[in-house]
Amino acid sequence: MIVDQFKLDGKVAIVTGAARGLGQGMALGLAEAGADVAVVDVLDLGDSVVKIEALGRRCAAIQADLSRRESVAAIIESTVQQLGGVDILVNNAGIIRRAPLLEFSEKDWDDVMNINLRTLFFLSQAAARVMVQQGRGGRIINVASMLSFQGGILVPSYTASKSAVMGLTRLLANELAPHGITANAIAPGYMATDNTAALQADPVRSKAILERIPAGRWGTPADLQGAVVFMASAAAAYVNGYTLAVDGGWLAR
Repeated sequence: MIVDQFKLDGKVAIVTGAARGLGQGMALGLAEAGADVAVVDVLDLGDSVVKIEALGRRCAAIQADLSRRESVAAIIESTVQQLGGVDILVNNAGIIRRAPLLEFSEKDWDDVMNINLRTLFFLSQAAARVMVQQGRGGRIINVASMLSFQGGILVPSYTASKSAVMGLTRLLANELAPHGITANAIAPGYMATDNTAALQADPVRSKAILERIPAGRWGTPADLQGAVVFMASAAAAYVNGYTLAVDGGWLAR
């Protein structure tokens, strides 16, 4: 039955930035599909743990500062120790800094690139090593952005990092395919999250954004659940190196 191909029973997933918002939504979707989940964030993870365990799944809460390189080994080791392995990695954690190009600081550049790209790569590398050793394949799912496709304004480091995420996803797909590991990305459209709070609060920008979205609304964390479960499942075994926009039609406009 094709529906069985979407089940994640017996799989272990890691989701970064899972304390709230899109990360929590995707973690819950994976848990509903049958996966045990390690949730990672610098913020309190209590709410995510309660919700995942309420679905009958095991959940490991890993407090980690993803701006620090040493967090990577701790995340992988803790997941393996508590949940028994790694089958799915969702690199969702990300930050944004806004300022005009001519005023953008080195710190705002480095902070964004460190979390959105540097840690994403090294966490993917570490998870892939475990997947290869396990010998049962795996899934790496990166969270890209509309700014993987477009330039945007006032967010140079964010645009650079998310454009790089799409390219890096392709490289991961090329190198890891012989091990049965796929790498894909999800590019959320304009979502109602903390990252877009400033845009939602700006009546001019918010109106302009909504007028361009054919769906006529901001996205929600639940809108990403189908995409992440599909990419994590056996149903997507022949989908590799692709970035899927979940954007309410934004890019079609």
